[in-house]
Amino acid sequence: MTEFWLISAPGEKTCQQTWDKLMGATTGTSNLSINNKFNIPDLKVGTLDVLVGLSDELAKLDTFVEGVVKKVAQYMADVLEDSRDKVQENLLANGVDLITYITRFQWDMAKYPIKQSLKNISEIVSKQVTQIDNDLKARASAYNNLKGNLQNLERKNAGSLLTRSLADIVRKEDFVLDSEYLITMLVVVPNMYSLWLVFEDNESGLFSVTLFRKAVDDFKHKARENKFTVRDFQYNEEEMKADKEEMARLSTDKKKQFGPLVRWLKVNFSEAFIAWIHIKALRVFVESVLRYGLPVNFQAMLLHPHKKNMKKLREVLYDLYKHLDSGAAIIDASMDIPGLNLSQQDYYPYVYYKIDCSLLDFKV
Repeated sequence: MTEFWLISAPGEKTCQQTWDKLMGATTGTSNLSINNKFNIPDLKVGTLDVLVGLSDELAKLDTFVEGVVKKVAQYMADVLEDSRDKVQENLLANGVDLITYITRFQWDMAKYPIKQSLKNISEIVSKQVTQIDNDLKARASAYNNLKGNLQNLERKNAGSLLTRSLADIVRKEDFVLDSEYLITMLVVVPNMYSLWLVFEDNESGLFSVTLFRKAVDDFKHKARENKFTVRDFQYNEEEMKADKEEMARLSTDKKKQFGPLVRWLKVNFSEAFIAWIHIKALRVFVESVLRYGLPVNFQAMLLHPHKKNMKKLREVLYDLYKHLDSGAAIIDASMDIPGLNLSQQDYYPYVYYKIDCSLLDFKV
């Protein structure tokens, strides 16, 4: 299970009591979830108007940053190609796995100074992640072009004799060159004839046939009647050499770019993921102040639900916190009310945000 529930509830007499109450209801014999305190520092509250506006902005920023985190993770998987089992070990935050980072979350004072306003902190995150997104697009475009060109050349040198490049198959001695009257043609023939064989694969053989230039059209016609394929090929050493050199150059360039690109992805995945969790922390703080009021007095808690107990956990949380909002009873997620639009975020009497660490479209 890679799904976490980040929730907050107001402090009772102390925030520790709020924590103890949650632990008593969800752990021990009930064994509904594994819980950790989620430490959010004393941030600058600002005015109510600013908090209300910021609440909407942070929701959009959350979606954007999560998208960038997923893009970087997915591109890491694309770049590693045959080593996809190694993807997970490269998807770290501050050098540790994602679950460890979330469960031991500490606010990064250096990146996001808490003396700044909430608005400024959100703008720092926005600029940082937008830059990562733009850099990813540029780097991915350059690497994909290189990879695509190399794959096109590799495809030309693979496949059946009917379509593949012949440059790395033929030799100079297979041809009569520089003759005014004679020309050598290459014919693909099913594997049942015996002629001057140049090369063969499982399906057919490639043969060279030397004939008078004036007989070329008749020869092609007869070949077609017999279901032989005449390949349009002229022996040109300079062109063949240039093709081989281009493939070698592209292959070398790809290897040169691979290492730095993976390192960039690793560093910037970490940066984007850390930024994302800080946005979650900001959202919990803003929403808790808007819901529970001032002075700031709430406990943020990270729950890791056991999959089979998720419904039960939701019921227990509802019973614990339903007194916080009398209206919440009619819009609890377990009830289906026609015409009620809960948008993307279900509403509960407690502050709630989901964090899903399954960032890839495939299972690694």
